[in-house]
Amino acid sequence: MSLFISFEGIEGCGKTTQADLLNSFLISLGYSCLVTREPGGTKIGDQIRLMLLQSENVDLTLKAELFLYIASRAQHVEEVILPALKEGKVVICDRFIDSTIVYQGLVQGIDLNIIDDLNRIATSGIKPDLTFFIDCPVEMGLKRAWTRCELKDQEVDDTRFESKELDFHYKVRNGYLKLARKEPERIRVIDGNRDVLIIHGEISSIVSEKLKEKPKGLR
Repeated sequence: MSLFISFEGIEGCGKTTQADLLNSFLISLGYSCLVTREPGGTKIGDQIRLMLLQSENVDLTLKAELFLYIASRAQHVEEVILPALKEGKVVICDRFIDSTIVYQGLVQGIDLNIIDDLNRIATSGIKPDLTFFIDCPVEMGLKRAWTRCELKDQEVDDTRFESKELDFHYKVRNGYLKLARKEPERIRVIDGNRDVLIIHGEISSIVSEKLKEKPKGLR
C-alpha cells in the first residue's frame, strides 16, 4: 500500500534537504518512492511556478495567486501524485495543501472555507498521511534561503516570497504551528535548529513506524 508524505515550513527551513534524505533512506530499504514539489511537479506546474515565484511579479493579486497554486496542484495530483499512489509508491512532496492554507489563508486572509473547497477539488480529496513541519527561527531560515539564492546559477529571480517583510514570515511560522496543534497526528513538528542528520534520524524513525502499519511495496 502507498504512503503520502509532505514537508512544510518557512523559506530556508531545510525541508527540501530532508525530503531528499528520506527518499534515499526509503530506497535503501527497498521502497519505491517519488519525490516531487509544489508549485510545480509537472511541465505545466513548472510554468505556473515561474509566475508565482518570480520577484518581478509584484502586481500578482492575492486571488490570482491562490488560483495559480490550485491550478498547479490539480495538474500535479492528476498527472503525478495519484498515479504514483495507485502504483503503491511512497510519494514525498515538498509543500502541499498546508502551504496554501497557511500562506494564502491564515497569513493573507482568504476565507479558509473557500481554500478547503478549492483544495478538495484540486486534490480529489486526498491528504498526506504524514506531514513534517520543519520548524526553525525565522531569521535563520531567511539567511539560509538568501544564501541558497546567491549560490544558484539561474536566469530567473524566484525570490518573491523571500523578499517579503520579516513579519510575514513570522506569521507563516505561527500559521504552521496553529495547524499542527489542530492535526497533531498528521502534522509532526520537527525542530529544524539541529544537525541535518539528527533531524533526518527523527523523521526516518517516524516514517518507519508509519510504514509498519502498511504492506511494503518493493521496487
